[in-house]
Amino acid sequence: MKTLEVALGERAYPIHIGAGLLNRAGALLQEVIGRRAIIVTNTTVAAHHLAPLQAGLAKRTIATDVILVPDGEKYKAWPALQDILTKLLELRAERSTVLIALGGGVVGDLAGFAAAIYQRGMPFVQIPTTVLAQVDSSVGGKTGINHELGKNMIGAFWQPRAVLIDTDCLRTLPERELKAGVAEIIKYGAIRDPQFFEWIERNADKVLKLDADALRHALFESCRIKADFVTADEREAGERALLNFGHTFGHAIETAMGYGAWLHGEAVAAGMVVAARVSERVGGLPSNDSKRIREVIGAAGLPTQPPPLSMDRWLELMERDKKVSDGRIRYILLDRLGHAVVRSDVSRDDLAAALAY
Repeated sequence: MKTLEVALGERAYPIHIGAGLLNRAGALLQEVIGRRAIIVTNTTVAAHHLAPLQAGLAKRTIATDVILVPDGEKYKAWPALQDILTKLLELRAERSTVLIALGGGVVGDLAGFAAAIYQRGMPFVQIPTTVLAQVDSSVGGKTGINHELGKNMIGAFWQPRAVLIDTDCLRTLPERELKAGVAEIIKYGAIRDPQFFEWIERNADKVLKLDADALRHALFESCRIKADFVTADEREAGERALLNFGHTFGHAIETAMGYGAWLHGEAVAAGMVVAARVSERVGGLPSNDSKRIREVIGAAGLPTQPPPLSMDRWLELMERDKKVSDGRIRYILLDRLGHAVVRSDVSRDDLAAALAY
């Protein structure tokens, strides 16, 4: 097991990465959980991972209740959140009861948001079971739900007390979900660490084959980079916005196509290709670097082209993005591999050329 820390003072928490952690959950979480925890998961994840987690917690005599939510991005909305809150009340959850999110990004975001607002805040733990959740959504405290007019537009910052990343959970993950998670790993190299990007170019196939050493390295480095951003800018007032490379376009794709039609990682992958093209035109990104981004995304089996939306539709969707400031879309671009910047001076012509490539 490897451990790193998200250094947020009194809200600091560990990220544990390794195999077989569900069976050790009671010991790893003994300083976080008292005698009771409530697990939020879905039926798909529960069939594989609920029993090992409950057994691991029982070793430390931690009693558990379970709340099941529907499986799928389209359920990351008010009705599922309301159901969680109702069940917390029915179970007489206390403010000190720990809520555990066992699942992918949808489960983590729903459970985390419920934890943030139930009795004005209850502790929660992230146990992510997809690559995307392990390297991205489980770390950093962003929680929330989607709205039909925009993705992740309703939510709260609420940091977990711990993150347990059990690499064994990925062995039951569908191939499409595995590939989607690799998109976020590629993102970290592109925005912050060119050496890590080069490593991904050489080893993406090993990660997709769940090679133990390659997977552990990819997860650790991704979480390390994410933790650095979160520590420097917890509430995305500045530098943390750079983590959204590819996301302005990606969220527009998800909203336009209907939540779940494109997986989040697939939409971000296509969004990163578009953002790299825009970066060529206005940010000075060398064309060879843009090509490398497109090629590593394609080699991972991810889409390198966005769906055919009209320019007006692109702008309509992106103008609702959370990163809009003073009515202007803020684009996360690259001026070189490993160095991202925020730009608001992208013209309609530059955008049209990048989308039409």
